[in-house]
Formats: sequence, C-alpha cells, structure tokens
Amino acid sequence: MNFDEAFVKLMGHEGGYVNHPSDPGGETNWGITKRVAEAHGYTGPMRELTQDKAKEIARAAYWNAVSAESLPHALRYPVFDAAYHSGPRQSIRWLQRALGAVDDGIVGRQTLTIAHQADPYKTRSRMLGERLEFLAGLSTWPAFGRGWSRRIASLLEET
Repeated sequence: MNFDEAFVKLMGHEGGYVNHPSDPGGETNWGITKRVAEAHGYTGPMRELTQDKAKEIARAAYWNAVSAESLPHALRYPVFDAAYHSGPRQSIRWLQRALGAVDDGIVGRQTLTIAHQADPYKTRSRMLGERLEFLAGLSTWPAFGRGWSRRIASLLEET
C-alpha cells in the first residue's frame, strides 16, 4: 500500500470537521487536529482546512514520520492509522513491542530489520492488541471506545 491508497482508506474513518467536547485533541478536520495543522503552517479556521491540505500534513506528520514506505506492506497501513490516531511515537512503540524490539518510538535500522524478518500478520495482530489495550485504559474510552474498537476490528479482518 502506498501513501495515496492509505490516505483514501483513512478517510473512511476520519470525517470532516469535528469539535467533540470529550476529545482532548480539540477541533479536528479530516482527522488533523488544530495543533498539528498549525505546526504544519496552516493558519485558517479548522472548518476550512481542505482535504488536500490534510493530505499534505498527513504525509509529513504521520506517513513519513513512521517510515511507512520502509515497512513491510502488511504493516504500513496499521502503523500509519495508529500514528494518525495516537501520534507517530506511540504507533512506533506499539509496533516495536509487537516485534519484541526496544520500544523507543524511533524507526531505525533495528526496528526495520526485525519488521522485515517477522511474520507481518502476527506482528499486525500483536500491534493492534497493544493499541486496543492502551485505548481501553484511556479516560475517553466511554465516549469513543465503540468507534475505536470497530476501527481496530476492521484492521484485524484484513488479509
């Protein structure tokens, strides 16, 4: 899966503008928080963030940040999706734990070597388990847990 395919798929989970009172991320549009948008040079109202600008930000802030292009194909989207949802460092840590690697949150030579040697489908399942366990422990689980569970279930169903 390449970035363009991953972004289209991601938009199936991320809608347009949202400002849910229980979301600590605050205002989002296309899944991009106001803080992340501003960090990438966006200065307009979040309601007006275009999907094209969100895509540009997503490539830099999430896809490139987790070195998705260097990961085995079966791991690219789950790692990208987790980065988009919980941040690149957290996503990488879940991947590293699933691989049995040092979970420093940095994709380096060791992580990539182990990822390419491991069974990508077992790794994906373990990573998604790590992610679900983490999310279930958040104070925002009551408000968002059902949607998060569905999102992770859809990733588990992929072959």
